[in-house]
Amino acid sequence: MNLLNGRRFVMVSSTASKVDPEGPTEFEYWEEDGVVWGSYTGDTVTVGRFVGTRKDDRISISYVHALVAGGVAAGRSDSRMEKEPDGRLRLVEEFMFAGDDTPHVSVCTEVV
Repeated sequence: MNLLNGRRFVMVSSTASKVDPEGPTEFEYWEEDGVVWGSYTGDTVTVGRFVGTRKDDRISISYVHALVAGGVAAGRSDSRMEKEPDGRLRLVEEFMFAGDDTPHVSVCTEVV
C-alpha cells in the first residue's frame, strides 16, 4: 500500500528552528512498495529532497537541503505516523543533522 503517495504536510513545530506560521516548511511525499521520497521548501529551506523507507507507521529517511540563510544541511530522520482526531496524518520526526549529535524533534500535520 502506498499510503503516503501524494500527501502534503506542513511543519507546525521544531526544536531546531522557529517555525513561521505564515510560511512553514511544506513537504510532499511519494511512496512505492515501501520506498518513500519527496521534496520540501519553506521558511528556512530554499529546496530540500529526501529518500528512505516506510514500514508500518515508521518512516526512516535521509535528507539534504539548501538553506535560505546560505549553505547546505543534511541528516537523517525517523518519524512516527499518528492520526489526528479529524483523520489527517501527523508525523512526529526525530532527526539529527550530519556532523551534529544534537537530537531534534519536529511535528508536521497533513494538509488536505
